[in-house]
Amino acid sequence: MHTQRMAVSVSVLALLTLAACGTESGSGSGDGSDTVQSDVPVTGVAWSVDSLTVGGKKTGAPEGSRLEIDPKGRAKAGFGCNHISADARVEGDRITFGKPVSTQMACDETTEKAEKAALAAMDGEVTAKLSGEKLTLTTEGGDTIALSEEKPADLVGTRWAVNTLLSGETATSVPADLPKERVPHLTFGEDGTVHGNSGCNSFHGKAAVKGSTIDFGPPAGTRKMCPEAEMEVERAVLAALDGPATYTIKGSTLTVTSKDGKGIGATAAPAKSESTQEHG
Repeated sequence: MHTQRMAVSVSVLALLTLAACGTESGSGSGDGSDTVQSDVPVTGVAWSVDSLTVGGKKTGAPEGSRLEIDPKGRAKAGFGCNHISADARVEGDRITFGKPVSTQMACDETTEKAEKAALAAMDGEVTAKLSGEKLTLTTEGGDTIALSEEKPADLVGTRWAVNTLLSGETATSVPADLPKERVPHLTFGEDGTVHGNSGCNSFHGKAAVKGSTIDFGPPAGTRKMCPEAEMEVERAVLAALDGPATYTIKGSTLTVTSKDGKGIGATAAPAKSESTQEHG
């Protein structure tokens, strides 16, 4: 299954490069027609996967399914579980992509089924069409993947669920089998504070935001012990929230990186669940 997941992710990533190529050839003065337009940049944009249509059957994508290709040509993708990155190159409407690098987390059954559908949808050559803030990827057989541009979420007031641990150039997924109440999360307050759960213990502390930097003060919180897997996640999260750090928000994804290269990647919780999860 991991091989399939990697294959679909790289195919989709390469498609984003195709879409970028298509927009660059336009005049940039879209008239609202169905032709590929350049009113929404493809590179440097966070795309949310809305749905997959395979064999005429439309299914929703797993929560957190996102695609992005940076201006340097490095693409990243995730379908709610693993993180994949790859280089991609386009010649005309043909795609050549490099070997992907992927985490190897076991995924839940729903995600596995959705990724199978994504693999089927991306089997064969495809076309990419950009219309406003919507991107559609279509196979020769008519299967499609529908995506939407994500607007940047607000740093303050958003409940950020941590799903990635960063150490220099290395990214590791937070274990998918953590108990729900142990999934690390944080919320920034308007009063310059931050609170949440670091993987085992709850915490709170100062977080002074200025421009693209956050200066974290020493955290305070509970001091209970948890299984080693949870403690390992907690140590990594707290290492990222120590002293001055830089942050970026692309769509609903937050990245925080401390001066020593330790960091976290987090996703904004859906609006419908923010109120119910805030004290989790």
